[in-house]
Amino acid sequence: MMKKTIITVVGKDTVGIIAKVCTYLAENKINILDISQTIVDDYFNMMMIADMSKAVKSVSEVSDNLDKLGEEIGVIIRCQREEIFNSMHRV
Repeated sequence: MMKKTIITVVGKDTVGIIAKVCTYLAENKINILDISQTIVDDYFNMMMIADMSKAVKSVSEVSDNLDKLGEEIGVIIRCQREEIFNSMHRV
């Protein structure tokens, strides 16, 4: 069964943001299902939908690790289960 998560990355654009986030996901067996990214006036914004059904860590651990990675590379990274993301963004 697929366990979808929504991962968002926002911050000042720098070299390697996508590479570092994707490397972390690959190392933890998290599959990227969809990805969208834009850069507006030097600000980077990326949204990913990922499948964590084969992940080696829990959503909570991944969220904490991505938060730390974001601090290291100067961006804000959030990871939420799909159902929580949908509940928070319901119109």
